[in-house]
Amino acid sequence: MAEITFNQNRGESMVKVLLTTKEESLNYGITGGIISRASFNKLKAYVAREDEDKAKQSSLLSLDLINEIIILVRFNIDDTPLDIEKTAARLYAKIKNYESVTIYARHLPKTSFKAQDIVSEMGLGFELASYSFDKYKTDKKPEDFPKLEAIHFVSKEKLDKKAYNNTAALANAVRYARDLTNEPANELTPAIYAADVKRLEHLDLKVTLLNKETLKKKGFNMLLSVAQGSANEPYVCIIEYNGNKKKKGYDIALVGKGVTFDSGGISLKPGRGMAEMKQDMAGSAVVAASLKAAAQQKLNLNIVGVIGLVENMPSGTATRPGDIVTSLSGKTVEILNTDAEGRLVLGDCLTYVEQTYKPERIIDIATLTGSIVMALGSEMAGLFTNDDVLAELLSISGEQSGEELWRLPMTDNYRKMVKSDIADLKNLSETRGSGSITAACFLEAFLKNKTPWAHLDIAGMDLVSAPKDLYTKGASGFGVLLLNKFLRNLC
Repeated sequence: MAEITFNQNRGESMVKVLLTTKEESLNYGITGGIISRASFNKLKAYVAREDEDKAKQSSLLSLDLINEIIILVRFNIDDTPLDIEKTAARLYAKIKNYESVTIYARHLPKTSFKAQDIVSEMGLGFELASYSFDKYKTDKKPEDFPKLEAIHFVSKEKLDKKAYNNTAALANAVRYARDLTNEPANELTPAIYAADVKRLEHLDLKVTLLNKETLKKKGFNMLLSVAQGSANEPYVCIIEYNGNKKKKGYDIALVGKGVTFDSGGISLKPGRGMAEMKQDMAGSAVVAASLKAAAQQKLNLNIVGVIGLVENMPSGTATRPGDIVTSLSGKTVEILNTDAEGRLVLGDCLTYVEQTYKPERIIDIATLTGSIVMALGSEMAGLFTNDDVLAELLSISGEQSGEELWRLPMTDNYRKMVKSDIADLKNLSETRGSGSITAACFLEAFLKNKTPWAHLDIAGMDLVSAPKDLYTKGASGFGVLLLNKFLRNLC
């Protein structure tokens, strides 16, 4: 991403970006002497021509002159921060092939947005839209890379670089989640992943790694049953952030599914699309990235994150359909399908975090079921919860962040569907349909204390097949913006 600077005395870039609203009458005073009267007259005539057709009122108008390029960005007075971020993402597509761009930030009339607010939201849009994952390409030519080296924000109002730090931390966290999720499985085994998370300790996070031997002693038998077919040993990573030193205990626990590759195990998946199963650890990446952002933003909360890292492979030592294991909670589970493995990993992690850390609320996030994709497609993630207040808080945070959720029901009739004839539970309902709901009901069974809890099924949202708004092709990092907004709303 290009360097972002603030409060430069003058804009020396050939490309100048002016900000206004569609409702504001364009006048020379808006430009503040940034462009010449002659350039302004050309810009005003251009805007007038565009506005003759009301249906054509673009938010981005670009005027190419001999010595300068002027881009007029026009917001609506009812735009939200998310709207500004999306407009900035579209602007980035226009400016990425220029070396330097100067943006003249100002308070937008008839809105609550000050120049500093505009800078923060636009900066986040730039950071997310500029993401790429090309570390394994060896034939990329220099001309294939964006030429943009610097974006200068200039304003008559005071711009504080420190105020931008929270935005930069959030953008960095989203990019971190995307990087982890895009990595091929051979370069992100559970051991490699655990070591990477351990490096987050430099941010004043405490990271504890539980290896296979420790997991056996503690009784993570469901998680271990998923890992036992792989040559790569499992880990559980515990990430603790104590931002409120005056408080004892944890405000929130975040739990993530980290299946670094999911072949389906003995219940082998079809070959088509299996390469995407390297992304079955997207939920864990969101948890790690969310803790990273919280630490960098110095949120006034105590948060614990738990991610279960395993590889699900078929082999002579793999779990068989029909096997029964005893979970960390003490409940026995009949494994009908080894491809319903994520809930086994999460179940033990949920029990562990509730019993050990006793958080006030728990949220787990996972690419858990194909059923949620059938229900919601790639527009929203599924929300399941035992607490109406938590549901409301998460739903509002989803709307504010643009990472929206849709709540689905959890009733006793669904809970009965995961009861086993020969064990306490089975890991798959034998009826067709409602697979995402019964998976959530399965997870709920491992919370002994009935702690307020929510399950976010982000299958269908973790991968972007075509670029849109703030998301480039590949891993989306979906959930980081949502959880960060949720956590900041709690502060």
